[in-house]
Amino acid sequence: MKPIIFCDFDGTITNTDNIISIMKKFAPPEWEELKDGVLQQKISISSGVGDMFSLLDSDLKDDIIQYVTDTAGIRPGFYEFVEYTKQANIPLYIVSGGMDFFIEPLLHDILPKDSVFCNNAYFDKEKIYIEWPNACDDQCKNDCGCCKPSIMREIAGESDFKLVIGDSVTDFEAAKKADFVIARDILLEKCNKEGIPHQGFETFYDVIDILKQREEVWA
Repeated sequence: MKPIIFCDFDGTITNTDNIISIMKKFAPPEWEELKDGVLQQKISISSGVGDMFSLLDSDLKDDIIQYVTDTAGIRPGFYEFVEYTKQANIPLYIVSGGMDFFIEPLLHDILPKDSVFCNNAYFDKEKIYIEWPNACDDQCKNDCGCCKPSIMREIAGESDFKLVIGDSVTDFEAAKKADFVIARDILLEKCNKEGIPHQGFETFYDVIDILKQREEVWA
């Protein structure tokens, strides 16, 4: 089996969940109820996140980008992890419920654009609005926004050993489709509860070590 990696962005590659960080800084209090609805899986991701961004004025764009750039922070070992996947010839895809306008500058073009799947934010109206170019396929009815299981089905072949790296409830559906999960935070708790094969991590140096330990699986 050949390894293929699907890695989350917010709270996984970055030290913080950037959407939550943006809302805490710029949004009115109504965003909290929407966030709670998404995390409790009472509101779909696309509906909740779309409504959260609709609370923000479009003219905040530059301020938001600067704020995320200043505060997000790339998790230690990420650049070395990318280099490891290149040297080991392991395909790496970033699959994120985050937004293009802050993901692209934070990744600094270290991966090809066709390896990054995320949502698109637009600022040509009074309020920010979101479009979802990676919607659910006919096998998913969760209204995910950026549907990670659908992307996995599109890209991964039957002979691929699917690895998912993530941190949140938004990664859980992808984790259920994976052969192995590398998890932290809420996703780690869910994998423990559901008995999904996994290992925890804090930095991408941990991720590199986990992958090296499992190389015999796909040797």
